[in-house]
Amino acid sequence: MKALFIGGTGTISSAITTSLLEQGCELYLLNRGNRNDQLPEGARLLQGDIHDEDHVRGLIQELEFDVVADFIAFHHSDVERDYRLFQGKTKQFIFISSASAYQTPLSHYHITEGTPLSNPHWEYSRNKIACEEYLIKQYREHGFPVTIVRPSHTYDERALPLGVHGSKGSWQVAKRMLEDKPVIIHGDGTSLWTMTHNRDFAKGFIGLMGNIHAIGEAVHITSDETVTWNQIYEMIADALGVKLHAVHISSHFLAACDLEFQGSLLGDKANSVVFDNSKLKRLVPGFAATTRLDQGIRETVAHILQHEELQPSDEAFDAWCDQVISAIQAAARSLQS
Repeated sequence: MKALFIGGTGTISSAITTSLLEQGCELYLLNRGNRNDQLPEGARLLQGDIHDEDHVRGLIQELEFDVVADFIAFHHSDVERDYRLFQGKTKQFIFISSASAYQTPLSHYHITEGTPLSNPHWEYSRNKIACEEYLIKQYREHGFPVTIVRPSHTYDERALPLGVHGSKGSWQVAKRMLEDKPVIIHGDGTSLWTMTHNRDFAKGFIGLMGNIHAIGEAVHITSDETVTWNQIYEMIADALGVKLHAVHISSHFLAACDLEFQGSLLGDKANSVVFDNSKLKRLVPGFAATTRLDQGIRETVAHILQHEELQPSDEAFDAWCDQVISAIQAAARSLQS
C-alpha cells in the first residue's frame, strides 16, 4: 500500500505510522519538518506546509496514492484545498473528524454513527461537521472517495487523559496529586466516558485503509470500555502511588470561570457517552481494543516520570485551581454559617 499522511506525528497518528511501516507500507508524511526527530524510520518525508497549496501540488505532481489521510484539517477551507489537491490522485481520502461532533447535549447516551451531528457549545466541533458535510457532498456529486473517521478521547504515553487541565497539558494535575493537593473533577465525577489508547485506534484505522466498504462512510473508532471520571482520576492517583483528593465542581461553573472549558466540557467531556462500535467491527472484522484503561494509564505515568521534557510546569493553571477550589469552599462555608 502507498499512503500519504498529512501530519503523522501526533497522538492519534503516531501509532498508525509506526504500525504501517512495520507492515511494509510505502508511507509518505507531508509536514513542515519541525519534528523530524520524531519521524519514524522508513517514512518518506515530503517537506512542506499543507497551507501552501501550490508548493504541495508540486511535491505530489508525479505521485498517486492508495490512501491519503489528513490529520490536521480543522476548517472548511482545509478540506476544500484537500479536494483540489487529491481528487484523482488517491483511491481513498480519510478525513479525521471528531466524536465531539455528535449531538450535544445527547438525546440518548448510546452513540452510533447515526446519532445526529450538532454541537452548539464548541466551534471546533461545528467546524468538523462543516468539513464532513462538504466532503460527503463531493463524494455524492463527484465520486470523491472519502472515509470519515471520528476519534473520541485518544491518548498515548506522552500525556495523561484528563477532563480538566491547563494549556500546557496534563502534568500539572499529576504534580498536584504528588504534592497531596486537591484536584478538580468536573461534575460529580459519575458521568460515563471512553478513552482509547492510540495503539488500539491504529488497529481500527489501518483496517479501514484501502477498504472499499468504508468509502462514503463515517466510522468512529473507540474502546468498548466505559468508565466514570471518578474512576479515571483514581486510576491516575493509584499509578502515581498517592491518595486522590478530589473536589467536584459543576462543569457550568468551570466554564464560567474559564471560557476554554465552554467547548471541552459543555461541548464534550461533561456528557455521558457510550459508543457502539458495531459498524467498525463489521468493516474491520476482529477489531478489538485490548489496552485496558488502568493498564494504559500505568504505562503513561511510568513513561512521563522517566521523561522530564513531558513534565512542563503550568503555574498559571495551578494558581487557577487553588483559586477556584477556594471560591467553592468559601461559598459553602458562607451558606453553612
